[in-house]
Amino acid sequence: MTPSKQEILIQAAECFMEQGFHATSIDDVARRLGATKGRIYHHYASKIDLFFEVHREGMRLLFEAVEPARKVEGDGVTVLAAMLRAHAVAVLEHHTFESVVAQGVQMHRFGATTPSQRQTLDELIASRDRFERLFKDQAAAARRDGSLAADADLSIAVKTLLGGIQWSLIWYRPEADADEHARERLAEAMVRTLVEGIRARPERAASTAGRRARAPAA
Repeated sequence: MTPSKQEILIQAAECFMEQGFHATSIDDVARRLGATKGRIYHHYASKIDLFFEVHREGMRLLFEAVEPARKVEGDGVTVLAAMLRAHAVAVLEHHTFESVVAQGVQMHRFGATTPSQRQTLDELIASRDRFERLFKDQAAAARRDGSLAADADLSIAVKTLLGGIQWSLIWYRPEADADEHARERLAEAMVRTLVEGIRARPERAASTAGRRARAPAA
């Protein structure tokens, strides 16, 4: 991606985050960019095309952040926690882009779009589904190795974990926690709180095993 396009996306993400898609105009982005509308239209045919490209960049940043964490050594929950931590840091660091991703999900559910736009939104949502699948697969691996509670519902657990991190887009104040170390501390605190609810514990495992032992044979 050229520096010119990257700068357009950065400023567009700011506008879409602050004003929402419908209230943002190409004029708004151009003013924030300190350029003419022509510079934007040189790269993007319309506002919705620009919005979609910001959404794609938001997803690319998430995949890029999480991929190295999948190679962390440790049991399944340790790797899952590392992935969640990387995800949380990325959401905090790139909160403008990730806010647009969240808007894209809402647009997919409720927005009135053309068939062509709907197809693009379907592709973007499929990318988000693939991202969620990374965490579901890792949660399944954690349950197999016994580090995740055997009675955990994987789908609900992963949606809750990711949803808890996503909610930081509502309460996070970048001006108060702007430096990298502050974001990492916030991410660590969030993940520790979320993961403790699904981590396997000896007494929990024993209770689950007892229930299984008492269950009548089919």
